[in-house]
Amino acid sequence: MRKLQLLFVLMLSSIFAFAQNKDVVDIAIGSKDHTTLVVAVKAAGLVETLKGDGPFTVFAPTNAAFSKLPTGTVESLLKPESKESLTNILTYHVVAGKWDAASILKAIKDGKGTAKLTTVNGATLTASLKGKNVILVDAKGNKSTVLVTDLNGSNGIVHVIDTVLIP
Repeated sequence: MRKLQLLFVLMLSSIFAFAQNKDVVDIAIGSKDHTTLVVAVKAAGLVETLKGDGPFTVFAPTNAAFSKLPTGTVESLLKPESKESLTNILTYHVVAGKWDAASILKAIKDGKGTAKLTTVNGATLTASLKGKNVILVDAKGNKSTVLVTDLNGSNGIVHVIDTVLIP
């Protein structure tokens, strides 16, 4: 059992070390669970922006999150004529500043159960707790659970989420 625990700690340490040497875009590029997000960020022309100084907090939807969208939605958003809509959706997943899990939990506590996070597109996400999970609610009332927290990069932090947020 101790060997298994040690292996788990070593795996987490290597993931953490990898993330700290990369920016928020590189963290997503290095994840097999975020290939759709990476394609979308490239299609929206946001790579250079998200490689900038930041700091940024990125709520990164997994491939499975994108697959929950209605059939054809992702393909439609990736078309050049949809760049503005795609950019609006993607920037709704980014908050200025470095919001680690502890900061988000403190904001929820200080807000008596909810925290309003202003995204870089100017809209608001609402964060709350359900059990031990942080839940994000978008403008349409969709809920996303934060699956993984605190992937620290050189210009910000990435939290993995299970649903695409819609402004």
